[in-house]
Amino acid sequence: MTEPFQLTVAEASSRIRSRTLSPVELMESLLARSQALDPELRVWVTLDPDAALADARKSERAIESDGPAGPLHGVPVGVKDIFYAKGLRNSSGSPIYTDFVPDYDSTPVALLRRAGAIVMGKTVTTQFALGDPPPTRNPWNSAHTPGGSSSGSAVGVSARMFPAALGSQTAGSVIRPASFNGVVGFKPTFGRISRYGVVPVSWSLDTVGSFTRTVEDAALMLAAMAGHDNNDIASADNVVPDYVGGIANGGKPPRIGLVNWFFLDTSGEQSKQATLGAVEKLGRAGAEIEEVAIDFDYEVLIAAHQTIMAVEAATVHRNDFEKQSDGYAPFVRGVVERGFLVPATTYIEAQRTRRSFRREVERAMDGFDILLTTSTDSEAPRDLTTTGNPFYQVPWTMTGLPVISLPCGLGAAGLPLGVQLLGRAFDEQGLLALARWCEESLDGSLYPTGIA
Repeated sequence: MTEPFQLTVAEASSRIRSRTLSPVELMESLLARSQALDPELRVWVTLDPDAALADARKSERAIESDGPAGPLHGVPVGVKDIFYAKGLRNSSGSPIYTDFVPDYDSTPVALLRRAGAIVMGKTVTTQFALGDPPPTRNPWNSAHTPGGSSSGSAVGVSARMFPAALGSQTAGSVIRPASFNGVVGFKPTFGRISRYGVVPVSWSLDTVGSFTRTVEDAALMLAAMAGHDNNDIASADNVVPDYVGGIANGGKPPRIGLVNWFFLDTSGEQSKQATLGAVEKLGRAGAEIEEVAIDFDYEVLIAAHQTIMAVEAATVHRNDFEKQSDGYAPFVRGVVERGFLVPATTYIEAQRTRRSFRREVERAMDGFDILLTTSTDSEAPRDLTTTGNPFYQVPWTMTGLPVISLPCGLGAAGLPLGVQLLGRAFDEQGLLALARWCEESLDGSLYPTGIA
């Protein structure tokens, strides 16, 4: 018998709407799961069980009296601790903001609530969503990093402590932990989801994303949050299509460009073999696959990314850093200090590099529906002093194009590996439909062997 905590977003929503599951029953199951696992996994930074249950009871009364408020009615979600949620502490993983409680919701949180979702609590992030290691542990093996910066969100979805969660990506903070924990990580096009009320790292790179266990659930989350917001100057005013309906119609076998540039050329053997194995499965299922080259100096691209992130992070943190630099962890401190030293001409050249790379990627996509690469260079490292190598996700963050990571199997150490699928700007509908086709062909649903 399936326990409520095992349900996906779509399954839970369907049962709640049909009155075969109540929001209270679902919340009680997830809270019990959290109580059993969180002492070891350390997913939560803020969780008030009484308040979560009170919200579930309110949701139950609402559906009984008025029907569902939206497609996520009664579904609990985890929220990364850089997203403002009214009345909930938002520390950003930093001692500087230990007691800060916002008095409004970030736009993503407000839209999830409007769709009927329940904010279950705040999940652990690395300090200011950068690279210092988190207290969170990988549910597959607690000696291995869970990745970051969206550590708690990825682990909580993998461990079935909640069915979906919010994350953000400035380098690789959605895709990397998704791959390391065996879940679906989705980063839409830059500007597709508002970042208003989300603590920034880098204004020109930060992108709101999500963690789920299925592509369908990723579509449901995006449908709830996508759209223009005047409060975010980078928010796009593009038409928001029917993401859920788009995947329900099914996708045809795609024409896939397999990117050897950097990814397969430099990744570890386990990651390379998992990617090639996934490609073989997709080919047998009917996909057309051809290798594609990207003519660009990868080291130049990485240097440009680090310059942009450092300069913009230094600008974000200037006031706090001048007053309370001792409150900054080593990695964040290094990023901010480097940012203060970068000449304006170097920053401008880095942005030019970024635009040139995007044009090269868009040229490489000609004739293909999607591009495919490995998600990470290896399984999650057996090293709790790192969040893993972000360089395998940086290229797609720099383009601003939508990307999704799907689990594709286990490596030699028994930990998950994934593949990334890259789509065209603001064509999340097409990417999600093809990702759903790939998901069914790969049959890569994973459950952590390190927990009950």
